[in-house]
Amino acid sequence: MEVNAAYIELSGDRKKLICSLCPHNCHIPEGNSGFCQVRYNQNGRTQLPFYGQISALSVDPIEKKPLYHWRPGSSILSAGFLGCTMDCPFCQNWHISRNVEAITKTMMPEDLIKAARESGHAQIAYTYSEPLVHFEYLLAAMKEARKANIANILITNGNINKRPAHELLPFCDAVNVDLKAFTKENYHKVLHGSLDTVKSFIEYSFHQKIHLEITSLIIADFNDSKKETQDMIDFIGDLSVDIPWHISAYHPSYKWKDRPYKEADLIKTAKRARESLNYVYVGNTPGFNNDTECPCCNKILIERKDYETKIRGLTSKLTQNEKKTFCGYCGSPVPVAL
Repeated sequence: MEVNAAYIELSGDRKKLICSLCPHNCHIPEGNSGFCQVRYNQNGRTQLPFYGQISALSVDPIEKKPLYHWRPGSSILSAGFLGCTMDCPFCQNWHISRNVEAITKTMMPEDLIKAARESGHAQIAYTYSEPLVHFEYLLAAMKEARKANIANILITNGNINKRPAHELLPFCDAVNVDLKAFTKENYHKVLHGSLDTVKSFIEYSFHQKIHLEITSLIIADFNDSKKETQDMIDFIGDLSVDIPWHISAYHPSYKWKDRPYKEADLIKTAKRARESLNYVYVGNTPGFNNDTECPCCNKILIERKDYETKIRGLTSKLTQNEKKTFCGYCGSPVPVAL
C-alpha cells in the first residue's frame, strides 16, 4: 500500500523522498527504507510493505498497558506491529521494533475490528512496538473502531511530528506515552528521538482532553538523577497533578546489559513524586502499594495486586452530558474513566 501523500515530498535532487511523519524527516533513496525500517521508497513512491502486518495479537488486562485510570479491571485486545521511530538500547520489544523479519499475520483494519467484536472486548490497544510508524493503518482502523463504538488506546513513544499527531489523536480515547528521559542530549544521542517532539505530543494529548497516562523506565546513570526525575515530575505536574505517572525498574535487555535498577532507589523516586503528583505507580517492583487513593480523604478507591483489580469506592454519574467519576466516600471528583 502507498503512504499518505500528505507526509511525503520529493527532495531537491528528485532522487529521494522525504518522509515527514516523525522528527527524523528521512530522505529515503530509491530501494531503501527510512529510519523506522517500514516506510520504503520503491520506484520513486513511498510504499508500506508491512501495512496490515500484525506481529502480536492478544487479550491483556488494561493494567498491563499500563493504564490504571482507564476502565480499571477490564480486558483489551492488543495488536502489535513492526518498526519504530526510535532505537532505545534498552528496548524490551526489540525483536519486533528493530527487526522487520519477525513473523507476522495479515489483518486489515476491518479484520482487527472484527476480531475485537468477536473477542467481546470493546477496546483495542495499538502497542508493543511503535504503532505510529503505521500511521495510515492506525488512522483507518481507528476510524472504523469509532464507528463500531470500540475504544482506541494508543501506547506510544510520542515521537511523531505535530501535523500527523493532530490528525490522528482525535480518534484516540486513551493514550499512554513513554517519557524516556528529560534531556535533549539523552533523547537525541542515546534514543534517536526528540524530547521537544514528545513533550509536544503529551501536551497536545492533554489539551485535547484525551485520557492520558505517562510511563518512564528508570535507568541508573541515564535518567535517574534527582534533577532529571524532578524535571519529569515538574513537567507532568505543570499539566496536571492528576495525570498518572508509571515508573518502572530497568532490567537488562537488547544492547544494554547493566545490572537491574535497585528497587529501593525506585521507591525513593516514587515517594518523592507522590509529594507533587496525586497518582504515582511503580512497575517491575513487587510489594509497592499501587492502590489508587482519593487525594482528598485518602480512602482506597481501587485496590490492586499484580493485575488483579478491585474497585472499592468509585461512583459515576452524568454531569453536563459528560460521564464523570467521584470518590464514593467524600464525593470529590476522581480522574478515572469507568
